[in-house]
Amino acid sequence: MDYALLGVVGIITVVTVARFSSRLGVAAPLLLVVIGIGASYLPGVPEIEVEPELILAGVLPPLLYSAAIQVPLADFRRNLRSIFGLSVLLVVVTALVVGFFLYMLLPDLSLPAAIALGAVVSPTDAVAATSIGKKLGLPPRLVTVLEGESLVNDASALVLLRAATAATAVVGASVSSDAIDIGEVGVLFVYSVVMAVVLGLVMGVLTVFVRSKLRDPVLDTAVSFAVPFLAYIPAEELGASGVLAVVVTGIYTGHNSARFLSPQSRISERVNWRTAQFLLENGVFLLMGAEIKAIVGDIEPGGVGVDTAVLLGLATVVILIVLRTLFVWPLLLWLRGSGRRAERINRRLAVGVMRLRNSASSDERFVRRRQRAERLYQRRETDLAATTSEAFGWRGGVILSWSGMRGVVTLAAAQSLPEETPYRSQLILIAFTVAVVTLLLQGATLPALIRVTGIQGSDGDADRRELATLLDEVASTGIQALPEAVEDLPAGSVGERVLERVRRDTLTRSQVAWEQVEREADGPLGPQGQYLHLRRAVLSAEREALLEARGRGVYSSRILRRAQLMLDAEETRLEMDDSSH
Repeated sequence: MDYALLGVVGIITVVTVARFSSRLGVAAPLLLVVIGIGASYLPGVPEIEVEPELILAGVLPPLLYSAAIQVPLADFRRNLRSIFGLSVLLVVVTALVVGFFLYMLLPDLSLPAAIALGAVVSPTDAVAATSIGKKLGLPPRLVTVLEGESLVNDASALVLLRAATAATAVVGASVSSDAIDIGEVGVLFVYSVVMAVVLGLVMGVLTVFVRSKLRDPVLDTAVSFAVPFLAYIPAEELGASGVLAVVVTGIYTGHNSARFLSPQSRISERVNWRTAQFLLENGVFLLMGAEIKAIVGDIEPGGVGVDTAVLLGLATVVILIVLRTLFVWPLLLWLRGSGRRAERINRRLAVGVMRLRNSASSDERFVRRRQRAERLYQRRETDLAATTSEAFGWRGGVILSWSGMRGVVTLAAAQSLPEETPYRSQLILIAFTVAVVTLLLQGATLPALIRVTGIQGSDGDADRRELATLLDEVASTGIQALPEAVEDLPAGSVGERVLERVRRDTLTRSQVAWEQVEREADGPLGPQGQYLHLRRAVLSAEREALLEARGRGVYSSRILRRAQLMLDAEETRLEMDDSSH
């Protein structure tokens, strides 16, 4: 079968499954894995073996970048301790425990190779968990932690994998040796992380600067497709973590795009990257299932067979679930204690800020010091309020413990093990078993667990009120800028009707938002809601008239296209104004 045809069939399958998965109540990644497994055994379907480098260096960087640009920096920073614990400490513990488990059971397997497989199965893939969680209304903080963990733990796991497999160059031991220099591994890990963060920031600053000079959204978006690889390749060449560099670049870009990039560029980037993320995320799950036939076929009869490898994979799944559960609960207790410590520090900081405010000194350095202290205090208070209002209870702990699904990175990393590694084919099958079983077991039961625990997401009414308050604040600042903007125009050229129209348009968003706050469920629309409804009806009629004019052939195609773009822009703006519905 032609591989181009397979690609087309794959895209159609991904889109179809994504379209109907919500009706079935099953996350699309789970269905795609099952479909991939079934398709691999159909007559005429060739064995699919994908080079691991294609996944790790070709698919993973854009996939992580597309997720990273959507992560709010403030939320990531507020949950940094949770993310660090799950994505670094838990990864190290998992790699060591699973490694020693396999080392004890497989006699010819060296300790570095065993720990390499432990590193392979340690990173989680939060795609299934977050897609289910967002649909069923998990708390935003819990979703942030899961997404942050998934972004960072790939880097941790791949660094450990590199340390274990490149034993001669990194830890001073060959693949067949059992000696591991923990000190050198630690130095490698620190170097890999620090260098990746530095390179990621540098690349983020450079690419955002270059893109800010491009006024064409098409050119800007085209450059954005190269950004993940611009961060990944130099980091890997310097021995750092390429995936961590990509994540840092993505978070920096997402945080600074509103300041430096044009609205058209941001909209274009958002739409194009959402499409790329959708195809990559779901395509790799379909591909993961389709590789099963080739993986099983690589295991030679005799010795450790398919049955034994699958049993070892199932035992590894049990170890992973137990380890994650034992790690999560102490982590939550520690976070609760750190929250109380933060409250005590904030109270002392408040006293210091009050003393600075009461001081009569007008020294410039003192004023700057006071302003810095006030900003620090305000940020700490905001962070504490945000984490306290969404504190992890026992329900959050249960969901966090059960959201340890593995994904395609586990399979690709396993396939990157050196050819001379003992039991290589069996280790790949163990990794595949872990990935598939955790996806199907935990992914399929997570919705029921969310319902049973009764965990609640964000308060919709509170969110609408907060949005309305923010839009009020933004609109007020915008209106205050009007007098200065009027001065830029010829004196007396701006009439009161023009100013009133600007004020009215500026206040529309906040008025719609407040109407949604005050409106009861299924209640009548307010004035602004009625305006949006009527304006959409008018736009629909205008669109029909435009299509009719195009059919008559009276107007030139370039004029028709310009009119179409104007209607599209207006309708998009109305949808954005109505986003609080």
